[in-house]
Amino acid sequence: MEFNHISVLRNESIEGLNINPNGFYVDCTLGGGGHSLEIAKRLDNGKLISIDKDEDALNFAKTRLSEYLDKIIFVKGNFADIDKILDNAGVENVDGILADLGVSSYQLDTGERGFSFKKDARLDMRMDKSQSLDAEFVVNNYSEEELSKILYTYGEEKNARQIARKIVKIREKQPIKTTFQLRDIVVSSYPPKYQNKASLCNKAFQAIRIEVNNELKDLTLAVEKMLSRLKKCGRICIITFHPLEDRIVKQAFKLHSTDCICPPRIPKCVCNHKADIKLITKHPIVPSETELNANSRSASAKLRIAEKL
Repeated sequence: MEFNHISVLRNESIEGLNINPNGFYVDCTLGGGGHSLEIAKRLDNGKLISIDKDEDALNFAKTRLSEYLDKIIFVKGNFADIDKILDNAGVENVDGILADLGVSSYQLDTGERGFSFKKDARLDMRMDKSQSLDAEFVVNNYSEEELSKILYTYGEEKNARQIARKIVKIREKQPIKTTFQLRDIVVSSYPPKYQNKASLCNKAFQAIRIEVNNELKDLTLAVEKMLSRLKKCGRICIITFHPLEDRIVKQAFKLHSTDCICPPRIPKCVCNHKADIKLITKHPIVPSETELNANSRSASAKLRIAEKL
């Protein structure tokens, strides 16, 4: 299957990077290579490091970006390790960093990857197929309390307790191994009048995917590292698709763009905290109507941009 992925907010994020043709850039989430392609097109003597956990994404992008191989360093890795990746490349600081946190259309649409409840497959959901933890392990080994917490926190699933209870009850009789088994459990946890809703399983599957890939914890680590490795006037662009992702980015940007962070009751600053970025976008950029019509999966996307002082 072709690695099909539409880069969300592509023009807005590339413009936000304010690319220096001789600068050094990082695409933390290579995916189908759409953003990396646009960055590479704008480089003369500059360089780009393109990172992805997914071997399939890297292989596809190397072919798609073959015209620019002299400008790109491809790295199989986790963007939470951006400091180590830059160290290994002999790079201290960079002119721009881009991260698109969306799951690629390829991963969602390739049944055997186990991300989607619309196609029957083994419960997998790993972005990095070499890691050991997968969705089957989570569903069959986490406690009812752990499952309920994941479903509620990461998926904002109001029916989390009922779904977790039913998962535990079913797996006592037989292991839950496929996406359709999990889909049926989620659906049957709802009253009959809701069971024909096409999107009923979205939140549960999303929550388990986030747990399997450690997405929110990795993002929290990564944002701090990204900001620390930007050059003066370097730009960072992060596209989120989940309220919890956006909250992490928003709070990090707010902290780093604020001077004093002392509690309001303290009359004089004692923290000596100094802002090291300025916000380019005080409010997130969202997809235009044109983009929404062309790609419905972009609906929840939010782009935030900041610049190193």
